[in-house]
Amino acid sequence: MEKNIKTIEEINEKIKRGKAVVVTADMMSEIVEELGAKEAAKKIDVVTTGTFGAMCSSGAILNFGHTDPPMKMTEVYLNNVPAYGYLAAVDVFIGAAQPSTTKSIQYGGAHLIEDLVAGKKINFLAYGSPTDCYPGKQIQSVITIDDVNQAILINPRNAYQRYNAATNSSKRTLYTYMGMLIPNFGNVKYSTSGSLSPLINDPDYETIGIGTRIFLGGGIGYIIGEGTQHNPGTQFGTLMVKGDLKQMNSKYLKGATFKGYGTSLFVGIGIPIPILNEGLAKKTAIKNENIMVNIIDYSIPKLDRPVVKQVSYKELLSGFVEINGKKVKASPNTSLRISKEIANELKSWIENGKFLLTEPIERLPIERKFKQFKVNKEKLLLREENIQIQNKTLKNKINKDENLCIDCGACISVCPVDALYFDETYTLQIDYNLCTKCEICTKICVRGALALGD
Repeated sequence: MEKNIKTIEEINEKIKRGKAVVVTADMMSEIVEELGAKEAAKKIDVVTTGTFGAMCSSGAILNFGHTDPPMKMTEVYLNNVPAYGYLAAVDVFIGAAQPSTTKSIQYGGAHLIEDLVAGKKINFLAYGSPTDCYPGKQIQSVITIDDVNQAILINPRNAYQRYNAATNSSKRTLYTYMGMLIPNFGNVKYSTSGSLSPLINDPDYETIGIGTRIFLGGGIGYIIGEGTQHNPGTQFGTLMVKGDLKQMNSKYLKGATFKGYGTSLFVGIGIPIPILNEGLAKKTAIKNENIMVNIIDYSIPKLDRPVVKQVSYKELLSGFVEINGKKVKASPNTSLRISKEIANELKSWIENGKFLLTEPIERLPIERKFKQFKVNKEKLLLREENIQIQNKTLKNKINKDENLCIDCGACISVCPVDALYFDETYTLQIDYNLCTKCEICTKICVRGALALGD
């Protein structure tokens, strides 16, 4: 490992004095080009990163106060979302992807977590397995996050270092965790925040490890280990993170519903990269044009789906990629606007002395033999469903609810007439001169932010 020219302790002293020089990751390439990596490493103390995307492998542990008489809660429902209650008498785990038992609404564990953080009232129902020490049988109440002792966000797998893009070569529409994939290479969906993405900026995990303090959901969180499916050999590293939900902001934790797939949680994560040496200055100067992404054909019912082609993140951000000589629309499942906002928020915290860096007590593994579960691939089935696109002559228009929309772009590539687009700030816009009110976007929107109305 390269010799360091400064330490985290020295950087923290500068933060305390208000003297630390902090920049966001998307600005670092210009600085390194202008000064060179050696001088940039001397001048810049911290580079902040940010990402805000759908992260299914998330959840929360809640601890309730003991009831009178005491009760061992084994079957628990919060807003009709089942919580796993076999941790202890009054501890439960809520999975972000857990659907509600009320089939008529698109609501799940992710939405429940958002509502808890937002301070909303939650319907609570629990059944007990009576024992001599826990004779209670049932309890029903209305609670808020203030009524629980602890509410801990604990996410097994977040912030992929890089993520494959998805397309569909078949003749039918596919509904996936990447969103709706249109037939005949009709669109490409991708994820992560490119040059702002945390693990892209420290690919060898020099400064990121167990104990690293991070921005998590609008509050302070920590990396508690490698994430599940951590596969550093192919630069598919992941993080396991935790934080106090009571300190978080629902602006940076948003429940989402992917049509035909289920619920997921948009999680805001920002990680500070201390610039300890010249090598880290170079790594944090990575450009979108140098981040390569494989486009995978999701129509193939195999675990090892074929790579259609490899493109740069810059190409994906342009809104189009070329496949077999055809210009194909591309849109993200990550809100680039909010990812940038997270990097800037973390930058502000550090500059104002509200956030100090931590030395990891153990680095993440840089080598891992990643095993794939062996299954009978012939038995894998894909859901058959098609969307009929109909042009409707209505006086109404598609409205965007600014309070719900997170500008993730899930709708852009599915619009058949290119009426949806990002402006220069990656904020979703609607071209009403092109919109035919077919309502595909309203069905695909993961937040229910688009609707036909006046």
